[in-house]
Amino acid sequence: MAAKGVVVVNEDWCKGCNICAAVCPTKVLELDKVKAVMKVAHPEKCIGCKQCEMICPDFCIYVFTPEEYEELVSV
Repeated sequence: MAAKGVVVVNEDWCKGCNICAAVCPTKVLELDKVKAVMKVAHPEKCIGCKQCEMICPDFCIYVFTPEEYEELVSV
């Protein structure tokens, strides 16, 4: 099954609080233990619910539809 969302983490703003990973119903995000920030470990599992984006206290997570993301990166 193709991902319904594309998750992007701004590592410069992330403090690795892990709140986003706790609310993700499909476990897309994991803590990068080396950098101490969240990483998109399983992008193919994203259902596009945006729960991680909405709960992030530092506004460092963005969830796009695949079409929106393609449009952004093709600029």
